[in-house]
Amino acid sequence: MIKEKKVVLGADFAGFPLKEAVKLHLINRNWQVVDLTPELDGIPMYHRVGFMLGAKIAEREFEKAIAFCGTGMGIHVAASKCPHVHAAVCESVPAALRCATANNCNLLALGAFYIGPRLGMAMAEAFLENDFGGGYENWEGFYEYHKLGYDECENFDYESYKANGFALKDSPEVWLAPQPKDLAF
Repeated sequence: MIKEKKVVLGADFAGFPLKEAVKLHLINRNWQVVDLTPELDGIPMYHRVGFMLGAKIAEREFEKAIAFCGTGMGIHVAASKCPHVHAAVCESVPAALRCATANNCNLLALGAFYIGPRLGMAMAEAFLENDFGGGYENWEGFYEYHKLGYDECENFDYESYKANGFALKDSPEVWLAPQPKDLAF
């Protein structure tokens, strides 16, 4: 679980109503919520909100963020331009859970055109209240496999990759056992 029950939120005009519902839900669950877009009037464009949220992660002011726009995609692309942001667009609770537990994402992007308030609340809980590797303890190599993926993304240097013929240098291999038969997702 994250160190503090503290999360930063932001939305454009399309994501604003969903953000408000999720924000109230998180406050009622004792989360400290910092809302970068508390008023609909004068709300920034989606990509600018994405930059704002991404900067809060990049500067290590917050461990996790939730972004809201119409589809979740535009705000996700913008936030991903900031260093150390590992963002995911999700449209289901299992996807929100998996982005936290398998991909160690620190920014969840939700699209209000497709996600209703209750689903958004459940997705926020799944994202915020689960740890990297959690729930997969019986899958040998799961954590190591996904940790390597996370680390290689976090440390990716495109110029080095390009200079190396579009290949990673010294990329280690990690063993991953077959998926356990009783694992639904």
